[in-house]
Amino acid sequence: MGRVRFIVHADQRQFSLRDKGAWRPGDGGWTEEAVAVHRLAVEPSSLSVATARSDLVEVDVSVSGAASPLLTGAEHVVEADLAVPGGEVTLAGPADYPGQEHRIAVSPGRYRVRVSYVESGPPDAEWHEHEFGPHYRYVLELWPASHAAPVEVVRLGEWDG
Repeated sequence: MGRVRFIVHADQRQFSLRDKGAWRPGDGGWTEEAVAVHRLAVEPSSLSVATARSDLVEVDVSVSGAASPLLTGAEHVVEADLAVPGGEVTLAGPADYPGQEHRIAVSPGRYRVRVSYVESGPPDAEWHEHEFGPHYRYVLELWPASHAAPVEVVRLGEWDG
């Protein structure tokens, strides 16, 4: 799958990428380290990405056979595993109702997900100018992973998120 751009309502300054069957309550995975360093909360079959704004954000998603080179313009880059036993992931904000999520078909299995924070202008949608924080495009790259690996901050950016 080539790169596809979505507009997501990152209410509460986050959005999630989950296996289609992972819509179950949990602690959210927001540990102190997840908030302050990773900007990524990890739960079984679910990743939540911290955003710089509680607003509409651009999210690019791609699925490939192997890791691609790092994006040179990325301010912050983090990688984590995502188990997708159901063969479909959903991309949604926390205020989205079932049926409002974006659905992306993938082969069932374990994936490594790279999240890159790329500075950008406002999204190509009606965004909220009263919200504070810089605009980023969140680039999510998925590729198959043969074994489990811990969360890894590849490039640590600064922010007051």
